[in-house]
Amino acid sequence: MDMSWEFLKCCFDSDLPELFESAVNKCTDPSCCCGCCSALRPRYKRLVDNIFPVDAQDGLVKNNMDKLTYYALASPEKLDRIGEYLLQRARRDVYRRRYGFATIAMEAMDTLLSACHGQTINLFVESYLKMVQNLLESSEHNLQVLATQSFVKFANIEEDTPSYHRRYDFFVSKFSSMCHFMNDSEELQSNIRLAGIKGLQGVVRKTVADDLVENIWAPDHMNKIVPSLLYNMQDLPSLKKGHHVQEENQEERIDPPALAETCMRELVGRASFGQIRCVVKPVLQHIDNHNLWLSNQFAIHTFKVIMFSIQAQHSYAVVETLMAHLDENSKASPKIRTSVADVLSKIIAIAAGESIGPSVLEIINSLLTHLRHSVMTEIPQEQRRDEKMYQEALINALGEFANHLPDYQKIEIMKFIMSKVPQFTDNVKKGTNVAHALLQNILLKSLLKVGTKYRTVQFSTTFPMSFLEPLLRMSVAPDGDMRLLVQRILHTLIDRHHNIEKLQNPSVDVAGIGLELEKCCQPDEIFVRKHGQEICSYLGQSLEEPSNTIEHISAIYSTLALYCVEINCKENMMDILRLLKSVQDTAITNTQLSTVQRCSLHAVVASLLTLMPFVMGVAPLQEYANQIITLRRQKAPHMLPPLRSRIEVPGNNSPGQMPAEMGIDLAVIIDVLRSAGYDVTRLQAPFDAGGHRNSWVDSTNGRGSVGDLNMTVDDDSPASSPGIIRKPIDPQLTVEALKKMLNEPASIRKQEEEQYRQQLCMAYRMEPFQELVSRNQTKTDTLQNTLNDIFSMLVSDVQRPPHTPNLSISRQTTKNSTDSFADLSNSTSASAVDQPPSYEILFPQLFHI
Repeated sequence: MDMSWEFLKCCFDSDLPELFESAVNKCTDPSCCCGCCSALRPRYKRLVDNIFPVDAQDGLVKNNMDKLTYYALASPEKLDRIGEYLLQRARRDVYRRRYGFATIAMEAMDTLLSACHGQTINLFVESYLKMVQNLLESSEHNLQVLATQSFVKFANIEEDTPSYHRRYDFFVSKFSSMCHFMNDSEELQSNIRLAGIKGLQGVVRKTVADDLVENIWAPDHMNKIVPSLLYNMQDLPSLKKGHHVQEENQEERIDPPALAETCMRELVGRASFGQIRCVVKPVLQHIDNHNLWLSNQFAIHTFKVIMFSIQAQHSYAVVETLMAHLDENSKASPKIRTSVADVLSKIIAIAAGESIGPSVLEIINSLLTHLRHSVMTEIPQEQRRDEKMYQEALINALGEFANHLPDYQKIEIMKFIMSKVPQFTDNVKKGTNVAHALLQNILLKSLLKVGTKYRTVQFSTTFPMSFLEPLLRMSVAPDGDMRLLVQRILHTLIDRHHNIEKLQNPSVDVAGIGLELEKCCQPDEIFVRKHGQEICSYLGQSLEEPSNTIEHISAIYSTLALYCVEINCKENMMDILRLLKSVQDTAITNTQLSTVQRCSLHAVVASLLTLMPFVMGVAPLQEYANQIITLRRQKAPHMLPPLRSRIEVPGNNSPGQMPAEMGIDLAVIIDVLRSAGYDVTRLQAPFDAGGHRNSWVDSTNGRGSVGDLNMTVDDDSPASSPGIIRKPIDPQLTVEALKKMLNEPASIRKQEEEQYRQQLCMAYRMEPFQELVSRNQTKTDTLQNTLNDIFSMLVSDVQRPPHTPNLSISRQTTKNSTDSFADLSNSTSASAVDQPPSYEILFPQLFHI
């Protein structure tokens, strides 16, 4: 009896709840000798049973597996039953810790899945995923790795029809927990983490390709997937200090950090514009939770991975999200904000290439807002150094962003920054509003950073009125550091040929410094005509500031020298010569300036006087400059460069007592230039260092400047101009005279026209306003007298014809009319008063009252 029980034990060896089922259905042992069991079981069960060997170490029976595969292909409606039966066997084997047979069942599932495709595969997939889940829930690590490998195979299969009811919540959670697996064995830990990362990669691939399945971009899933990947990326060898990885070994070996980075790139690359924030927000949260901002290498590396993997048109969303995170951490420590701004500066250049239109100004405005908030907020003394580093990081981010934008957008950015700079008020000048002055300084630094990334082509494009006017006003600011920043900005924008290093300090030896010169173009000449006087006026006023140091004077010299070299036209030369004369007079007469400042101004004048004829190629002016330099070297070397902070000046040779032959004589320069064929009209006009205050207002109101008169005055209307008399026509106008006029060279006629134009312009420039009014009034009186004479000549002795009532005019009216004309002209006779004038008789329609 005992032997019979042992013989039939295979038919009843099962769990207690299963004893109620038929013994025939429970016999799954292929070695069973119960003949009735094998004959009565369904064929698919017999085929499934036959793929299992007697010993699990023998592995899957290949021949029987082929039979099962053929049966499944021939009868696809049996796939769901086959899957359920394999799942049932696998569960029992896992429960009994017969892991070998569970592995064989999983292998059979993989084979059927890869071989069978069709509409019925969805039913099989459910059993397949339940088996994978069953193996993942086991405590055996090998089974977890096997289940992950099977899931990855399933993820790579493209299904014909989507499954709307399938969910992957368990797999996301399980694979994420595997990514955080810790164990004393590094090999086991690495294998489990690799399996978890591969599983997450499979989930992403399976879900993002089909919009009808579960939304993997939901925050519940992203808050598990992204931190799991980042947790493994923290162990990247490249982020560890002093750790160097051999390239050949790194290529052969796939470790969890490298695989996690690959999976992160794939995840970000598959995200659309609306899904980018779902990925970036968990990244920021992970870095915050693990305090990874201070050691900034990981944050920079992570965001670079995101920016280089994302679709180019979506990169702006990353920058916007990072700026929003900076807003949320506005009250965090300066070190954390500095790290966030540093990350922003490293990635913002990548987004600049795809930023167009309003997004550019939005980024710039956000950066400027953070700068303003940082400056206007009161910071404790111990945190001011860190706060300054934060401001520098924002400025660097601004510069990096502008560096990758086209030039026309850089100009707009500079104009936008300049519009944010607070204008001067009395409080700023008195020093009561230090925060505003600091904000001006920070914004000018930002402007300088953007200017270094811009390449000037034409000055009219680089310096529009809305940008040039406030910039020049800042050049005369009370704050010395601010004035120095403005000069550096001008250096950056004016210097087109990289001459700043050669013109850093004043020098009278300009022939040996190797300047790069280029002929001035017509747009730059027009720019000088419009704005040259204002620019020179502001620079002249900035030279006269009593708070100037040697550094300030040297910086202003560099600005003027670059301005002279880059725009080497006649009008510019005349403006700078007038400026030099004004600066020289200031150095002589202004007693508020120190001796060092006055000597420095004389040195600047000498250097620019030597530079201009060299640039323009005016030999007579060069000789005159050399004479002055020679005299100063002999008698007053302290009035020549280099600039010195301490100067010992003899009592009889002070800057205020400079002999006339050692200074600039404008009359001599005018004669020299006139003999060289230059038009000196612009040079003869007086230089007003304070005239720019009204010139800007005139230009904004639509009125042209005085320098534009030669472009707007009509040459054919001199009769209405004061003091200008048209050359009378020769009364002896004969054929010979006409022939002579035709044979005259055109240059003579042009010269006469030019002289007439200059005379007209000088009249409007030099004549006082009252004199212009009086001359016009005189012209009007002469015209009135002439009209009276004409009217009096028309008065005749013609009597009013009789019987013409329709033409009659009342005598009282006639008398009033003649009396009015009698007041204007004393030559009217008494008889003419009694009789109506002839024009009233001949044209009653015009004079009838």
